[in-house]
Amino acid sequence: MKPPPANALVNQMVAHTLGLLVFGGSLGLGAVWVRQEIFSTANRNHQLELKIADAQRRLDELDAGIAAALNPQTLALRNGTMGLGLIAPRELQVVRVGESPELRLAAKRNQEIFTVQTASLNPEAPAGPAEAGTAAAPLSFRVLAAAYR
Repeated sequence: MKPPPANALVNQMVAHTLGLLVFGGSLGLGAVWVRQEIFSTANRNHQLELKIADAQRRLDELDAGIAAALNPQTLALRNGTMGLGLIAPRELQVVRVGESPELRLAAKRNQEIFTVQTASLNPEAPAGPAEAGTAAAPLSFRVLAAAYR
């Protein structure tokens, strides 16, 4: 058997070098592509942040407009200019709420969920207002209020 010619080894080295260059070039192109994707994603995020800030600014303007429109002096002035004949409520007509209205409304909205699930998940919880000793607060409100503490 004859040994391979000397240029065969050179041909293999050239082929391996070309393969290494192609592989390295593809890695370089991949890195450039990833950086481009990161840059475009950052630009889209920046645009979304600007839109969110604009929407928040418009929402704050609306809140300020609503607060100005609901000002008691403004309401009294509009009542007089429109000739509505409205009067301020008497103290007997005003109901003062001692607890948090958010918790109260959440408990009212989720009353079915908390009364059914709480009874099955928490057996030591009282079954109703009569057992708890307070007829004013339903079980769902007490459970919800305890969850927020």
